[in-house]
Amino acid sequence: MAAKSQQRNPVAIAFGAVLREARTQTGQSQEALGLACDIDRTYVSLLERGERQPTLGTLFALSGQLGVPPELLVAQTAEELRRASSSSPVRGQRKS
Repeated sequence: MAAKSQQRNPVAIAFGAVLREARTQTGQSQEALGLACDIDRTYVSLLERGERQPTLGTLFALSGQLGVPPELLVAQTAEELRRASSSSPVRGQRKS
């Protein structure tokens, strides 16, 4: 199982974390968000787990339903990616 998570795209994982946070802040379930965006609840789950990446159209649908500009979701994803990469030890170096 660990090998599978290492193969996932870091951008997709970062976006998933941002999406989950935005969704929970609005109090929506994955099912409610999916229905409002005309996508399946399981797809929302895949996005949040970083197993899929949204198309541009899906990004706009999600942002509209979440009440945030799409560029904010992208900016937050970039910040999450930076945060995740800065907390990961560099190969060959130990964290002090």
